[in-house]
Amino acid sequence: MGCLLMAGFSLYLLDDAASLPIRAVGTDRSPVLTRAPDPREDAELLAAIIDGDREAFAELYRRHLPWLLVRLGRRCSSPELVDEVVQDTFVAVWRSARRWDRRGEVAAWIWGISIRRLVDALRRGWPPAGELTEFAGVETSAEEHVLLGVQYGDVGAALASLSPELRAVVQATVLDGLTTREAAQLLGIPPGTVKTRMMRARATLRERLA
Repeated sequence: MGCLLMAGFSLYLLDDAASLPIRAVGTDRSPVLTRAPDPREDAELLAAIIDGDREAFAELYRRHLPWLLVRLGRRCSSPELVDEVVQDTFVAVWRSARRWDRRGEVAAWIWGISIRRLVDALRRGWPPAGELTEFAGVETSAEEHVLLGVQYGDVGAALASLSPELRAVVQATVLDGLTTREAAQLLGIPPGTVKTRMMRARATLRERLA
């Protein structure tokens, strides 16, 4: 999947009364993703979405879709599942905008929704996350650059030195904020194995960062 959500993915507008997807407003990148940027901050857009502003919703989608694809793609090898999770995430953003508590970044709130939607999808029978998926030509947001700084900056060398199994557990529990049970579902391993690997990862990181 080299393009954004492939040609078939649609941005849905929601009916105010029923709060259900009713029609697509664009099935490729041009209608929404290449529109002129809205100068409003994320918090302002979310406040407008609470009032039913569909233009604000389209802007939030345009702004956060690229990095969301990148991060989900690093945790799941199925483009179809990534598509489903992204669609579910933005439907949840529309329906639940008033639940944002204003204590953190909107991007972090959106990510919390999406990573748990991914775990929910895996519980419904999708296979566990596999090899990392690359998304060519997708620009990352400022929020994603902060994450990359954690992963590949000063601490990055220590993280990179971990085995893939240990690094995946650190990523799921520390960077994604998942519980042990959620991380186990995402990675397809028992909860006890998550705990054991996290203990080993902490010990290794303490030794290499000392």
